[in-house]
Amino acid sequence: MKAVVLAAGKGRRLWPLTENRPKPMIPVANRPILEHVLEALEAAGVDEVLLVVGANRQRVQNYFGNGQGWAFDISYVVQEQQLGTGHALLQAESVIGESFLALNGDRIIDAELVERVWERHRETNESVVSATRVPEPSRYGVVEFDGREVKTIEEKPIPELTTSEFINAGVYAFAPDIFAAIRETESKGEQALTDTLSELLAEQRLQAVTYRGMWLDVSEPWDLLEVNNSLIAAEGPVDSGSANVDPTAVVVEAAIVGDGVAVHPQAAVLRGVTLGDNVSIGPGAIVENAVILSDVTLKPGAVVTDCIVGANTTIGPNTTVKGGITDVVLDDRVYHEVTFGGLLGDNVEIGANVAIQPGAVVGNNAKVGDSTYVSGRIDESADIRRG
Repeated sequence: MKAVVLAAGKGRRLWPLTENRPKPMIPVANRPILEHVLEALEAAGVDEVLLVVGANRQRVQNYFGNGQGWAFDISYVVQEQQLGTGHALLQAESVIGESFLALNGDRIIDAELVERVWERHRETNESVVSATRVPEPSRYGVVEFDGREVKTIEEKPIPELTTSEFINAGVYAFAPDIFAAIRETESKGEQALTDTLSELLAEQRLQAVTYRGMWLDVSEPWDLLEVNNSLIAAEGPVDSGSANVDPTAVVVEAAIVGDGVAVHPQAAVLRGVTLGDNVSIGPGAIVENAVILSDVTLKPGAVVTDCIVGANTTIGPNTTVKGGITDVVLDDRVYHEVTFGGLLGDNVEIGANVAIQPGAVVGNNAKVGDSTYVSGRIDESADIRRG
């Protein structure tokens, strides 16, 4: 059983985290998204994995190598330009000579789905598309069925015209003839795999496998918080055993704590928190519903809620990331009523007594001076001072 994993996506809406790492390498529950995906493949009995990588690909290759420590071999092909999922899959054509699985490297699923898709392909010798039910199907590729077969696939339809609650779950099984079909599909700049599948429906059957298990997608920054909470609930809290927690501090059970973490007197690490390696939570600091990457420092009295904090960032004394429900603008689209305190990039320096408003996004290497008020988007390497 071979699997091609598409792991070249840039993830523009997750800026600034994706400036320094590919989207699938963003950590949730203290491990890259892609590692969770590969665990499902390993549990399903996959023998060989081909990763399609792109920007910042060294982060992927250095982390996973050739598969040492895994039950399968790992090899790589490169998508130099981000020209769609179909184009990404085409990069694997020269090294795939038999039927294979294909899946996205940024959607976390169970081994059960991988097994069922592969089994249906073996039974029918036809292409297989997986589908799952979600609350907002119009955000994705909506799938309609006719029995056990796909009837239509429509990418991000108008919400009011959406006719199915099922979406493309992003796990497929194909024979090698899928590559010719992708090349023959008309494209306007990008080659989307769903466009090819829609055209194939006119001349051949596509098998459908519906699925109700774990399906976790990261598209917007606040998705990282939801996925982190889901993984904590599914896998349980993790304590590295090397954390130094002061007796007067509180670290709740529903938290994941990395190596070398220090939690100082009177600090509180509350629900839904992941602390990366070498994080320092200062005296009296409070963290709740947050993904904190490695080497972050929270100074005394800092309060961080509903927030993602990039690697090697410092949050000054008595600074507050307010958290709560807000409206956020990303890529000229307004997202209404999302729970999102903010996203602070890598190597950010936040001073003392700063008020960071819900929905703020601070670029990598930015510096924010004492007693300032931060809202909206702050550019990379910006230097914000009180006027």
